[in-house]
Amino acid sequence: MSENWLEMRAADLGREIEGGRLCPVALAEAFLDAAESHEMGTRIYARLTRQRALDAAAAARGRARAGLRRGPLDGVPVSWKDLFDTAGIGTEAGTRLLAGRVPDADAEAVGRLDMAGLPCLGKTHMTELAFSGLGLNPSTASPPWRHDPAHVSGGSSSGAAASLAWGLAPLAIGSDTGGSVRVPAGWNDLVGLKTTPGRISLQGVVPLAPRFDTVGPLARSVEDAALSLALLDGSPPPDLRGATLAGVRLAVLETVALDDLANAQARGFERALARLEAAGARIERIRHPELADAMALSGILYTSETYGTWGPVIEAAPERMFAPVRARFQAGAAHKAADYVAAWQALEQFRAGFARATAPYDAVLVPTTANMPPRIDALEADHDYFTAENLMALRNTRIGNLAGGCALTLPTGEPAAGISLMAPPMHEARLLRLGAAAEAALG
Repeated sequence: MSENWLEMRAADLGREIEGGRLCPVALAEAFLDAAESHEMGTRIYARLTRQRALDAAAAARGRARAGLRRGPLDGVPVSWKDLFDTAGIGTEAGTRLLAGRVPDADAEAVGRLDMAGLPCLGKTHMTELAFSGLGLNPSTASPPWRHDPAHVSGGSSSGAAASLAWGLAPLAIGSDTGGSVRVPAGWNDLVGLKTTPGRISLQGVVPLAPRFDTVGPLARSVEDAALSLALLDGSPPPDLRGATLAGVRLAVLETVALDDLANAQARGFERALARLEAAGARIERIRHPELADAMALSGILYTSETYGTWGPVIEAAPERMFAPVRARFQAGAAHKAADYVAAWQALEQFRAGFARATAPYDAVLVPTTANMPPRIDALEADHDYFTAENLMALRNTRIGNLAGGCALTLPTGEPAAGISLMAPPMHEARLLRLGAAAEAALG
């Protein structure tokens, strides 16, 4: 039975606990034992938190027996990307620059899920300081892609996605600054939610670019993502009952997002569009030429903020970083403050125009990624190849970050080819309801 638990959705595990058919302690032990014995375990988890998990699970067991569960996920374990502070437990953000860093307190997001009764299984590997969409990390570990461990799993929430994909967690929490939840979710056939900046607290989260940083779940279903969001920000769980695509109006964004797609990505996207349309959605194709100019702002916006945040730490020990990732940070040193301010003003104008252009639609659709997961050895051997593949991996997801809203990636049935639905800021509940209907249509 425990092998079946490892593949179940988080909400279904919660229902088993509620019905008295599943013990939270046995569940936590099953995942911990699997992570410790799995050949990919050390490539996925930076460290496990066995005692913390078992203590939380024992408390959840007591509440379940007393009929006092705190919610539908009480007793369901979760993995945490290694940039969420955990009291007394190493939080190193995937970099040797922070080796030995042990925070005194939990991040607010960790505390929220802890109070809701979700045992913390451990901390998952990630790209150094979260600044890459590939998941390659020669400094610590490069988590494996679910279809071939010789390939990267996508980043920067690479271990988060792998913990789900390899059956070593039923739920994972990551972060998304330019695509770091959606890229690994898309490549590993998972659901991934990028939340609106500011919706979920970043207190106790190791920063990358704070004006773009967001917290979000990776999950096996839209329901799991919706329940996670409610716990992370204290909102009521979105009502997904009766969700339908009938009368829904969706826009396919043709500008930039459909350029140079890999065959699998193009095939999965078109298949998904056909299924959404068959389920009652009205699909229209739109162009937004201003997007190209906004994409060109990414270099100054991201690198200025990331280098401003980490420059002194990096320059104190640059040899501790993987060179291509270090170079991404150091590019920010070349930008002037006046140009950074002007870039943000231009981005705000883009956001307003994009909001007006997409207002008639319930969501905007793009392929989650344009490329497939590259091989690890090829990326390590050729830094120019790393740079090109990284930019391509993050290209489509970055549209959502630049637009400033929320986005949800869903599996299409084509391996590693997700489809993303983008919505305006703070529209997560509506997006998740739409996502539930789309999930049903996509099968």
